[in-house]
Amino acid sequence: EGLKPAFCDIDPGTANMDPAALEAVCLQKKPSVIIPVHFAGQACDMSRIAKIADNAGALVIEDAAHALGGSYTNGRPIGCCDHSAMTTLSFHPVKNITCGEGGAITTNDPVYYERLLQARSHGINRNPDKFKISHQAFDSESADRANPWYYEMVSLGYNYRLTDIQAALATSQLNKLDFFINKRREIFRCYVDAFKNLPGIRVLSPHSGELSALHLAVILIDFKMIKKTRAQVIQDFHKLGIGSQVHYIPVHLQPYYRETFGFTEGMFPQAESYYQNCLSIPIFPDMTQEDTNRVILAIQELSRLATTLSDFKSDSSSTTRSHI
Repeated sequence: EGLKPAFCDIDPGTANMDPAALEAVCLQKKPSVIIPVHFAGQACDMSRIAKIADNAGALVIEDAAHALGGSYTNGRPIGCCDHSAMTTLSFHPVKNITCGEGGAITTNDPVYYERLLQARSHGINRNPDKFKISHQAFDSESADRANPWYYEMVSLGYNYRLTDIQAALATSQLNKLDFFINKRREIFRCYVDAFKNLPGIRVLSPHSGELSALHLAVILIDFKMIKKTRAQVIQDFHKLGIGSQVHYIPVHLQPYYRETFGFTEGMFPQAESYYQNCLSIPIFPDMTQEDTNRVILAIQELSRLATTLSDFKSDSSSTTRSHI
């Protein structure tokens, strides 16, 4: 769209947009659009972000690709657009509901709604009340009767329509959303209880997870402490039949943003620090208790390794001192 991206750093406790960092960016960059991402399913601090955006004269579009089924701190559902012009949702195969691919946009603004309808379908309008070329639009014998074949292309648009089959599947999945989210929360509670006192392991969760949609379960690992690289840990988990992934490489470190806009390492230290330690572990509604326990035991073993290495280092230091 010809806009230049400006990033702001994350809150290390949530991996969401840091409102304080956003405020500083707004003072420098004067953004026209602010796009907070509800990372892993947990809502950003939208009331604060909305106030900052209002002061900056900026539009807010929420990226809730991870967050369908979650709530804001006031209990209102993510996607209600209380603090934004629009909210985007994803129905990718691994999201909280799916229809194969595609997504949806919610808004409370009728102007944006009409514009979105146009954008998704070639910029076409079929509403007779908004036809612009009346002598072509209406029956010559009856000025108030629209020609049944008539439509107008009023803007440039796209072929972004969800198919009827996909829409039917997404609708049926919506009926199961509460079950899916509750199952994710059960698994997440098991993780929080199992990992809360483990050396070298921290669950990315500032609360119990009762509001988050929990699209992801992320742990932060002190890889130096356990004396293993992240690649080694992922490979070890794979041998145990446990999938894991990294969400995500910071956007500003990607070649396109480096080469096009001049972003470099060190510009957003919290995001980069998070990236160095994060690992997403399995969380999905079909997981059994046996599956969950297998993941827990594998991660407890990592922590045990860290503790053993720490004890070994301590014993070694004591021996060295006694010889001296």
